[in-house]
Amino acid sequence: MILPIYIYGQPVLRKVANDIDPENYPHLKELIENMFETMYNADGVGLAAPQVGLEDRIFVVDLTVLADEDPEFDGFKKVFINAHILERTGDIELMEEGCLSLPGIHEKVPRKNSIRIQYLDENLQLHDEVYEGYKARAIQHEYDHLDGILFVDKINPMRKRMIKSKLSNLMKGKTDCHYKVKTLK
Repeated sequence: MILPIYIYGQPVLRKVANDIDPENYPHLKELIENMFETMYNADGVGLAAPQVGLEDRIFVVDLTVLADEDPEFDGFKKVFINAHILERTGDIELMEEGCLSLPGIHEKVPRKNSIRIQYLDENLQLHDEVYEGYKARAIQHEYDHLDGILFVDKINPMRKRMIKSKLSNLMKGKTDCHYKVKTLK
């Protein structure tokens, strides 16, 4: 089932998500399936639970669509439950990002190029892994949603002032998306 994606201004996007008890979480597999379906419908490569209105530490990433550009992304489809980044290392790299909760906005975001993350997968297996490059960036972007952080919080202050009217329009419910959304208005 395709879920509505919460747009900038929705309070849930600014809340810190809670770890869940995955063994007693109702309909966890269904939620994961719905999150992937919602993400694909919106042409995204990642989606976090707060983006569909839930205050839970769950996000999904699927970079396989980028495999034509780089074979390392082939089959990179993952579920992250109760994820916690343990380390951010390496150089800070600047790269353009967008977000399904901020349609029409793309900005260069600084991020460390290597992370170590601990999480449970969809089968509730514990992982402690290191990711680098674009994989690390995509994971950090979705992970930030779990901490109530949006990519526009990390951009140059001057750039943020320049997109203030776009952000204001999103808060007013003015958006032109091809996917189902939930706005404040």
